[in-house]
Amino acid sequence: MLKKKSQPKPSVVFDTYWKFATERQNIFFNRIAKQEVLTDDPIFLRHKFTNVYRASDRVSQYLIKDIIYQKENYSRQDILFRIILFKIFNKISTWQLLEEEIGNICVETFNFNEYCTILSEARKAKEAIYSGAYIMTSGKSIFGYDFKHENHLKLIEQYILKPRFLESIQNCKTLESLYSLLRDLPTIGNFLAYQYAIDINYSELTNFSEMDFVMPGPGAKDGIKKCFTSYGDYSEADIIRWVTDNQEREFKRLDLDFKSLGLRPLQLIDCQNLFCETDKYARVAHPDIIGYSDRKRIKQVYKSSKNEIEYFYPPKWKLKLP
Repeated sequence: MLKKKSQPKPSVVFDTYWKFATERQNIFFNRIAKQEVLTDDPIFLRHKFTNVYRASDRVSQYLIKDIIYQKENYSRQDILFRIILFKIFNKISTWQLLEEEIGNICVETFNFNEYCTILSEARKAKEAIYSGAYIMTSGKSIFGYDFKHENHLKLIEQYILKPRFLESIQNCKTLESLYSLLRDLPTIGNFLAYQYAIDINYSELTNFSEMDFVMPGPGAKDGIKKCFTSYGDYSEADIIRWVTDNQEREFKRLDLDFKSLGLRPLQLIDCQNLFCETDKYARVAHPDIIGYSDRKRIKQVYKSSKNEIEYFYPPKWKLKLP
């Protein structure tokens, strides 16, 4: 457990962090149980928040079930290609469009010009081909194309599809070394490199613990600032680890019945995401407490989805849901 001389000093939002986690996880299990009433929290009823466990989110579930663990006998190079292609756009409808036009998406069927044409046509039709969850740099200064998707497809062609890149991934000894390898790619910064490392680690290409390494994103940094009046001797990454290490104690302190995912406690990536979601929740629950970005509203409105998810997690986790 991480210990330093001067520990962080929590604000009132720190308790909200744990209450948020508990209620959002209750909503997750209430939905699985097909309860008519998911929550009575007015903020949750009005606004959309991601799941407590990152792997439970709709996009992550699609990645795990439909991209990685398919019945087809994909090669390791195919799996890497499919993960990065999907995550660059991070949008299920974009993947489905490519599947409709291309058929089986694998290294053998990748053609830069064909993929560009399909996505350019979608763009001309005013269809969003990128998710709004992540900010992707255009890459024009590196690859020279006018449109973002062209530069990102060229990134895949020139880097991801090279056998030596897969070899480098398989030679990584830690999650942090995988993160560093991805961070060195053009257009991929610190936050995306961490997210992609987690996504690759869902597959059989690597098998690192999600407790090995964390990289705070901008939203998480906002949440951390709201949850603590002082960081003490801790960095933002240290705080995420400190919180993750102390989760059982904090739930007990607040008398919260947190329902974990099987026997899997919250991991660093989950607690990192929770800070981001707590930042959003606190804009309404604690409007007087300001983060770095000074955002006042929650943009995403909750809309009930009729598409049920049959939850599936990396088999190597050996999870059993109630």
